[in-house]
Amino acid sequence: MAKRGGFPGGMPGNMNNLMKQAQRMQRQMEEGQKELETKEFSAKAGGGAVEVVVTGKREVVKVTLSEEAVDPEDIETLQDMIMAATNEALRQAEDANNELMGKMTGGLGGFGGGLPF
Repeated sequence: MAKRGGFPGGMPGNMNNLMKQAQRMQRQMEEGQKELETKEFSAKAGGGAVEVVVTGKREVVKVTLSEEAVDPEDIETLQDMIMAATNEALRQAEDANNELMGKMTGGLGGFGGGLPF
């Protein structure tokens, strides 16, 4: 009498292939994430008066201010330019991360998006 449930003799070929594909995809995602973390994203504001550079880890690594951007009488404008440049650089890093994830998941839309289980 045959046993019910399970797979006699181990995993079927298709399941082995699926596991190998998942492991390969995980390695590719880790490599892509490491590469992304070392990339730098730069954005300017105020016609180039302020430049902010962030990494793929979303860390600010450089802020450059032109002399004309520094007006002691108008600190608020400088603050706004720094904020705008920082937010844009962070958006670029986030977009690059989303693009990487989209390539890796083949457009699944997140964890199991669209899968029946």
